[in-house]
Amino acid sequence: MSPDLPPVVPSVTAELVGALPPRLRKRLDAGVTKLVARPAVRDGDTVRIAVDDDTDLVLHAPGGAVTRADAIRCGCLLAPDCLHRAAAASAAPVADEAPAGDPEKPETPDEPETAPAAAAEAEDDAANAGRRASARAVSDAAAAVLEAGTDGAGAVLQAELLHAAHTARLAGLPRLSAAAVAVVTGVRAARSGDPGYRLTDLAGALAGVLGVAHRLPHATGPELTDLRGTARQPYRPDGSLRLYGLFSEPVLTATGYAGAVTWTADAEGRLYTVSDVAPGGPARATGAADRAVRIGDTSLTHRELSRAGLAVSGATVSPTGRLGAGAGVRAVRASGVAWRAEPLDRLWAVPAAEQVSRALNGGRDLLFLEVTPVGAVRETAGDCLLADCDGLSVLLTTAHDDPSLPCRENLRLLAAAGRGRLRIVARLVPGPFPRALLLAAEHPADPDARVDLGLDRLQHADLPGGVVAPPDRVLPAGDEAPLHLLRRRVHQAVSGGRRVLAFAGDRPGDGARLRRAGLATAGDLLDDLHAAAADRSRDVFGRLLPADTDRFGRSWLAAAVYTDAVERALCADAWGATATGAGGARPPATPIH
Repeated sequence: MSPDLPPVVPSVTAELVGALPPRLRKRLDAGVTKLVARPAVRDGDTVRIAVDDDTDLVLHAPGGAVTRADAIRCGCLLAPDCLHRAAAASAAPVADEAPAGDPEKPETPDEPETAPAAAAEAEDDAANAGRRASARAVSDAAAAVLEAGTDGAGAVLQAELLHAAHTARLAGLPRLSAAAVAVVTGVRAARSGDPGYRLTDLAGALAGVLGVAHRLPHATGPELTDLRGTARQPYRPDGSLRLYGLFSEPVLTATGYAGAVTWTADAEGRLYTVSDVAPGGPARATGAADRAVRIGDTSLTHRELSRAGLAVSGATVSPTGRLGAGAGVRAVRASGVAWRAEPLDRLWAVPAAEQVSRALNGGRDLLFLEVTPVGAVRETAGDCLLADCDGLSVLLTTAHDDPSLPCRENLRLLAAAGRGRLRIVARLVPGPFPRALLLAAEHPADPDARVDLGLDRLQHADLPGGVVAPPDRVLPAGDEAPLHLLRRRVHQAVSGGRRVLAFAGDRPGDGARLRRAGLATAGDLLDDLHAAAADRSRDVFGRLLPADTDRFGRSWLAAAVYTDAVERALCADAWGATATGAGGARPPATPIH
């Protein structure tokens, strides 16, 4: 995936790849590799790539994204049915296929809440059959990607999943469509060596799309409405708001979007966000902090709003708390408050266990903690900050690893600051040990100031008493359930495909170890996953028949759902919180086997 190319909507990529003859499809992955290596020159809405000395490939992206197949033009002799156009679409980030209309138009106030569910119930059998067919197509395409793994899921398999995603959107299944696009984005990030790629994120995306596709054919009523999702979040009127800035964080996604999000809170502690996200790279993520927020006539930048306040009239708010910027919204600058002053102080008054329980049960995943830095801890992925939170050891890691963002250097300086109690804002990372992504913190030399770890850059002079390199530390020893034996196989299937699990290896020993630890279900799921991977039949001539991708996909999904559920329970136990089935990756409503 090349960040130099404009995003391309899924239907365009599917159309261009689908039009290729078989002989060119076999060369598509090689064509993508060659095209990514060529320099791209951007001129306004046009991106030009010199395929060779005499041939140019042009992508026209009005509004920032390529929305039509004829917007990608090539000057070679085989155009328009050439390999270059399909390769460009396959190398570009995937754009959102959002419907037209005003994204911030509020819903009609008197519209009943049950209208979507009632409409879903009243649909005819043809619409239901169409949904089931779309879900089946997405499930088959996603299972084929899982079968091949990231190493084998080339541009053709990606295009088939994008085509299924486009079909699902046309069938009124935006949630399933978005989940399928997320899988393609993750696969492209893995194959291109994107530093922001995370195997756990791709595994979660695959589990999400397979889980939704599995549950849709059997869902009715409110569950069906939830599984269908909404193409665009509605904005509802919320009257007048008095907001206080909390912090700003950069946004840098694998889909080619970047910008900043500023978090604010009202006097009751409810959180609201103001965002500025558009196609771009790390430079846009850092530059967006100094752009004016797009609400009313205020000239506040995101960096300023994170320390100041905002008075909004005629506000519109999405279900996730995002503030709308419609024509009727008015906003003026107001005074802000320190984190230790009211009304922001109440955010830190909530016990950590209660905040974690809220996050695990479908609420905000932000944690407002007061910690004492202990020192740096070395991990394979880099240094972390070990902190004490009321007797609980918490690992704080960076939210972004991109070297153009100051996250990692800021974390190292905070670990060396040696100051006592610090208030921080972090994002929960579910796992068997307390872990969170550090987003913002009090300034180590001034408790009335704050530092946005992804946007502000700490200096050595900011630290009290100079910087002393802390000794390397290791995590405190503890007994961990051997769930990693199952999790490792789930992740290996995502990266290497079915074949890596088809070998016998030490699978009997792993299953027995899980059972000895009291995880009998995990042992059974692991054995079933290996059996599904190795199950290959032969025809009368002894030739291997195609693998049963559906069985392997169901076995993998069962293992992924179980692993997620147990990890959530272990996370809740580590923080002293409680977790239910709400939020996160939920188990299928019907048995997988």
